[in-house]
Amino acid sequence: MKMKLAALAAGTMMAAAPAMADLIVPNLSYRTGAYGAGGTQYADGFNDYFTLLNERDGGIGGEMIQVPECETAYNTEKGVECYESTKEGALVFNPLSTGITYQLIPKVSVDQKVLYTPGYGRTSAKNGQVFEWVFNAPANYWDGASVAIKYLLDENGGDLNGKKIALVYHNSAYGKEPIRTLTELGEKHGFELTEIPVEAPGQEQKSQWLQIRRDQPDYVLMWGWGVMNQVAIQEAANIRFPMENFIGIWWTGSEIDVMPAGAASNGYKAVTFNGVGTDYPIYEDLQTHVIEPGLASQGGEHIGSAVYSRGMYAAVVIAEAIRKAQELAGTSAIDAPQLREGFENLNMTQERLAEIGLPDFGPAFELSCSNHGGNGKARIQQWDAEAQQWTLITDFTEPDSEILEPLIEADSTAFAEENGITPKDC
Repeated sequence: MKMKLAALAAGTMMAAAPAMADLIVPNLSYRTGAYGAGGTQYADGFNDYFTLLNERDGGIGGEMIQVPECETAYNTEKGVECYESTKEGALVFNPLSTGITYQLIPKVSVDQKVLYTPGYGRTSAKNGQVFEWVFNAPANYWDGASVAIKYLLDENGGDLNGKKIALVYHNSAYGKEPIRTLTELGEKHGFELTEIPVEAPGQEQKSQWLQIRRDQPDYVLMWGWGVMNQVAIQEAANIRFPMENFIGIWWTGSEIDVMPAGAASNGYKAVTFNGVGTDYPIYEDLQTHVIEPGLASQGGEHIGSAVYSRGMYAAVVIAEAIRKAQELAGTSAIDAPQLREGFENLNMTQERLAEIGLPDFGPAFELSCSNHGGNGKARIQQWDAEAQQWTLITDFTEPDSEILEPLIEADSTAFAEENGITPKDC
């Protein structure tokens, strides 16, 4: 009997083991805790796309998709527990947490499960020769940092020499990810980088923004999540920092980040790798097959939000990798190793996105045995406080491979040496 995803959304653990004939894609979500507001929206988008495929298409290749949900509370220990409790028969995991991802990387390698971490996790997992079971397309944190700097270069006639840039970051593995890249980019382009950590959950940032008021950087970049983002944007407004000079990574670019500051957040920017709003044909199908029948995850409260869209996009990429795996394997009932082959042969074209109903929603990218991260393209969105919506203000931009490729090679090589891994011959 087909399991309704909407019913699963409210659960903290699997209610029962899914039918083994189905395709199992666990949703390691977090709807509670300091980061529950964003985690909930992502989980809803993830659930709703698979519900759409089940209700409209009868699944993928004739196989229904089961999405057992497990609550991690953005806690690494609970995340590992959720993985262990849902891994039997599972194809792929998408935990939406860099901390959980770091703990799962060695586990999925032993268990031969795919780990898909779009826009988060370990950046050097882009090297598929070392990280055979991990994929992080279409973009990673180093890509995001580079695209932000490329945007600032464009805004300054190609010259950042002598500029001061502050990085306000969540003091965790996630928040620290861009530091190495920004340091290298600073040396290349002549800007001065100041690192300003914020302790989780980030409700107190007075001292950090007093430092920014004192140092007067030309630009502020932010790697935040949850309430930290709201507080930072409000504090920036309090010291009258120019909002158009404040750029966050994609996890700092949701409606819930900017709306609490009201009109003061107008002009704030964020890097993104997915489209915004509901002006895409797919939402007509979601309305017909998911929303109107009452199957939307948690009643559809967040449909179309920035983070909902990102969760839906993650499900789109997984679904397309499943289709490719079925094609390559010659069977619809694929297993995780076959899905890995599907990911490594995935070619996400703009034509295919248009067929899905998401034209220009994400960048075109192609994966391979050695490249598990795509081309890293991203774009900039800006908040319009009056209209209360995000606007895409740039095209997809490719990051600086001259800086990033050596960093990824060095980091992945060090990981391989530390863990006794012989890189795969691609």
